[in-house]
Amino acid sequence: MNGNSYKPEGMSYGTSENRHDLYSVAALEKARDSGRILEGVATVCTEEMALKVDLGPIVGLIPKEEAVWTPEGESVKDIAVITRVGKPVCFKVLRIEQQGTKTVAILSRRLAQAECRNAYLASLIPGDVIDAKLTHLEPFGAFADVGCGIVSLLPIDCISVSRISHPSDRFYPGMEIKAVVKSIDYETGRLYLSQKELLGTWEENAAAFAIGQTVSGIVRSVESYGIFIELAPNLAGLAEWKEGVFPGQIAAVYIKNIIPEKMKVKLVLVDCFSASDPGPPPPLSYFEHRTHVDRWVYSPDCSGKLVETVF
Repeated sequence: MNGNSYKPEGMSYGTSENRHDLYSVAALEKARDSGRILEGVATVCTEEMALKVDLGPIVGLIPKEEAVWTPEGESVKDIAVITRVGKPVCFKVLRIEQQGTKTVAILSRRLAQAECRNAYLASLIPGDVIDAKLTHLEPFGAFADVGCGIVSLLPIDCISVSRISHPSDRFYPGMEIKAVVKSIDYETGRLYLSQKELLGTWEENAAAFAIGQTVSGIVRSVESYGIFIELAPNLAGLAEWKEGVFPGQIAAVYIKNIIPEKMKVKLVLVDCFSASDPGPPPPLSYFEHRTHVDRWVYSPDCSGKLVETVF
């Protein structure tokens, strides 16, 4: 992970420093005075749409208006509060007060998010590589927490070079990933993400394979002219059409040829079957380890076709 202190929600919750600060009035007062951002689990959404946060013997309460940062003039939607129940939430301590016999810490997630936006997200530019945590998946893309519960979109066509039918082919909710800032809407401050630029060029991926090998892959699409089989997230090959094959199946393929000039891998389909229990997608391997990328060229120098991303 990088040195950014404004991490996606849940990443700081289990740290010894955070857990120490949750369960005593003195530690919460110190966090209040220093302005530190803490994390706790939201256990209940009350009838007033406030979130109760587990602080041990102390009652933690995030009022509805403090639950989510919104642009000026916009109100907090109920669904934005309800969906936090059972999950870690970040917050700043506003005050600690006595309500009858109970010690209550009034908390603000809104202020934590505002600080994250102003001190971290506002400093990012296209091409910056950041940490993110996937929150939910939709057919058109994956939504990722880029800091303090602030969510950005990773469109499906930016997930990998190898085309997938749904983000669940590559991701699962809660998965921690790296992503590159694709673009920024400067009016709203909203980020849009990409990931394919971190998963290796054609040559980097093809270097793991050799002509004459038989390897496994995943059927990604079946066309009239052939079957595209993913060998790696940024590398697919083409086999001849065969009846009864459909996307999602595991394929054993013989590598007939590797042609860098055309960015092609020619395959022979040996066998194809459906996994009884496919399980979660495998971990991703990142080829790019810099914190910023200005330009990424996927295609080999010998190729007549230039495939690149310029940030």
